[in-house]
Amino acid sequence: MKLIDMTNDPRRGQFEFFRGFAVPYVSMTVNCDVTHLRRTVLENGWPFFLTALYCAVNAANDVPELRRRIQGDRVVEYERCVSSHTVALPDGTYCYCVLDCAKPFAEYLPYAQAEVEKAKQSRSLDDGDDPARLFFVSSMPWVSFTSVSLPVPDPADSNVRITFGKFFEQGDRILLPVNLCVHHALADGIHMARFYQNFEKRASWIE
Repeated sequence: MKLIDMTNDPRRGQFEFFRGFAVPYVSMTVNCDVTHLRRTVLENGWPFFLTALYCAVNAANDVPELRRRIQGDRVVEYERCVSSHTVALPDGTYCYCVLDCAKPFAEYLPYAQAEVEKAKQSRSLDDGDDPARLFFVSSMPWVSFTSVSLPVPDPADSNVRITFGKFFEQGDRILLPVNLCVHHALADGIHMARFYQNFEKRASWIE
């Protein structure tokens, strides 16, 4: 983790302008092409969500601005962020599961599946010792949404939020609604676009 000197940062003007907003978030939903990813998970029997999560978290980590967090009067940039995703429980509620997606995919998948089972047993909603390091990830696989509004704390945090919808067919492609919510003092549309480009690239390479 390193300290970012926002007085000399190219985005210092945007940072000062948006940091004081009551609702400083910007949110975007894009229908991402996951045709290759969907075909590959079916061929290999992999869980779709955990595979898409791997692609999304690594895509977000590839954009330095999405690893930045506001902590008091300073901005820090994590070397790498991890995910905290929702896990559905039999009673209709959910718990959180923290995953490190830096592992090679062959190691990640069995590790992630084991961590999900542990989360189901603990049923915890705890964000751990360093919640600022987290990307908050959730999924609504029942509906293909075009936008989504998320609850946020007061005062505002600066964690990135990623939400998946239900994938659907469009011609010969499979599309997945992916919502990205960021703190506008730390990131702009160009950084969000880089996330989506990274995500589709990773989804097209997963094997």
